[in-house]
Amino acid sequence: MSAPGRVVVTGIGPVTPVGIGVDAFWESLIQGRSGVGKLEGFDTSGLSSRIAAQVHDFRVEEHLEPAVARRMERFAQLAVAAAQLAVADASLDLETSNRARIGCVVGTGIGGVAAFEAQVKVFAERGPSRVSPHLVALMIPNMAAGQVAMRLGITGPNECTVTACAASGHAIARAVDFLRAGRADVVLAGGAEAAVTPLTVAGFCATRALSTRNDDPEGASRPFDAGRDGFVIGEGATMLVLEREDHARARGARIYAEVAGYGLSADAHHETAPHPEGAGGAQAMRAALEDAALAPETVDYINAHGTSTSLGDIAETLAIRSEFGSHADRLAVSSTKSVTGHLLGAAGATEAAATVLALARGILPPTINLTDPDPACDLDYVPLIARKANVRVALTNSFGFGGQNASIVLVAHDG
Repeated sequence: MSAPGRVVVTGIGPVTPVGIGVDAFWESLIQGRSGVGKLEGFDTSGLSSRIAAQVHDFRVEEHLEPAVARRMERFAQLAVAAAQLAVADASLDLETSNRARIGCVVGTGIGGVAAFEAQVKVFAERGPSRVSPHLVALMIPNMAAGQVAMRLGITGPNECTVTACAASGHAIARAVDFLRAGRADVVLAGGAEAAVTPLTVAGFCATRALSTRNDDPEGASRPFDAGRDGFVIGEGATMLVLEREDHARARGARIYAEVAGYGLSADAHHETAPHPEGAGGAQAMRAALEDAALAPETVDYINAHGTSTSLGDIAETLAIRSEFGSHADRLAVSSTKSVTGHLLGAAGATEAAATVLALARGILPPTINLTDPDPACDLDYVPLIARKANVRVALTNSFGFGGQNASIVLVAHDG
């Protein structure tokens, strides 16, 4: 019997630096194969960080007609491909579905910033009359969700969340709202980002947020390690098929896990730095568990935001200790950003996918490069090697510039 309002995950579509599709993505995570390499695509001289996690094997022609692809920025292309993969993974037949009952929410941090950068140059060098008439449609952050709807022909609720690195955590939360309220039967929820561009990287370099371990790309993303020096910028998209449980059961869908709750909060502290004691993160996790009606002691695993920044990793550790008390010492915590790099607005959904797979497959992905733990980061971070574990309840955290936080509770589903 399905309880009213329960939301489940029935499909996953990752397009990431460590693999496209569920199996390639998951195998890289549990094998600890880094997706970070030398930044390619433009001249990096003058940049303090010259490494990135890029999706080198993405072939847009495998997902979109050339004429259609030309009308999209890369972040929207990635979102459409991820949505197509998620729908296929869910065995969701759109031809026989009521498309008015299928929604879409896509989070992104910066949207089509590449188009913006290119057209600023056109404006400066050739004048306003030569600016592309497609510029606005290419760059606006909500175009990824719009393009997913157009390509799949789904006409249910359609939104975009723009909360920096928490954007796709918020997208999942918004999708849960739609499903619980009965406004849709299915919502494609996730995030997309393609902001590995000269101006964006320069901006992050200016804030000293990025790793400068340029001679050791695969070792650069090292959350919770004493030698960490910043995050590694990445790109990608991950979409999930979220579905009312009664709808999923009625069509005989495979169910990966349940989205049991979410919590949102604001640090109300600083533009880019987290609250030093992790107060906002702790509040988000507390709210998520309250929404799921679960006690902190029931949680087995946390997929951390874990960016590999000095301030962020310590703040999240303190947040976990604040919320979980002595149970924090019995939790497993890992950061899959050590493998994928930081996908910014796509990070939350990508890490939710990793968490769902950890629940479904009974394996915790490791935190790679954690060879010299920071004494201020004193939890069990599943260092270096994946671990078998019977995980029933898990959290995944997403924290963004601006102090916006999202935490999602995922629970194993018995089918």
